[in-house]
Amino acid sequence: MIPEQFFEMVQKADPSWHAVLTKGLQSVIAADPLYLQDLAGSAFLPTDGRLFAAFTLPLGRVRYVLVGEGPYPRAESATGVCFMDGAVGSLWSAGGLSKAVNRATSLRNFMKMLLVSAGQLHPDRTAGDALAGIAARALAPASPFIQTLTELQHNLTANGFLLLNAALAFRKDVPPLKEARGWQPFLTTVLTALAQNFNTDQTTTQEQALPTLVLWGKVAGQIEAMKIARHFPKAIAEHPYNLTFITNKSMQSLFGPMALLNVI
Repeated sequence: MIPEQFFEMVQKADPSWHAVLTKGLQSVIAADPLYLQDLAGSAFLPTDGRLFAAFTLPLGRVRYVLVGEGPYPRAESATGVCFMDGAVGSLWSAGGLSKAVNRATSLRNFMKMLLVSAGQLHPDRTAGDALAGIAARALAPASPFIQTLTELQHNLTANGFLLLNAALAFRKDVPPLKEARGWQPFLTTVLTALAQNFNTDQTTTQEQALPTLVLWGKVAGQIEAMKIARHFPKAIAEHPYNLTFITNKSMQSLFGPMALLNVI
């Protein structure tokens, strides 16, 4: 049986996902009958019923599946949406990126990659005065730049990003790799639903192609080995906490045209 608290969390997702998420939970139980029971009886992140927060984007609007490793290990940061640190508000400060962004290493490097791809930053100069000049323009009246992490998340979802973690939960006493393995049957169910939605959509156009899997880091990279993942186009990169992510050409090519730091 699926613990009742998970049914309540499913109801917070977009209705197009309800049956898929329920089937995904059933697949977790089929693979490990005790996993959800153990999870329900322990303290885990994210809190406030946000386990399926990534699924507010309707199934039919998904164009990319960005897979992170797992929730941030801090209650204020874990939102249920990958790479969106809930402790971050403003993106900018007078001297460059805000202190909260600079503390969130992956987000900092992601923003720098976006600025490099937009020609705002030179690849060899991504700190100090170079960032201060951009921040001054970003904070100026009538700035074309977004100001908050909420706006960045909005821009990602507007471009069709399902912002999903390989492990939907974090527990202090469970290694992330083991937690991620527990959720693999669930992820298989989600990807299968996306593939079936593509195959059964009689109005499918070139713009409605099978979603691209955007895989960052070692845990997310395990998704590539899943049988269902073979059907999806993929964009794979090192985890954004690596400085090399800033100058990753494939990521610049993918995200650059989206202008995610601009007000839509």
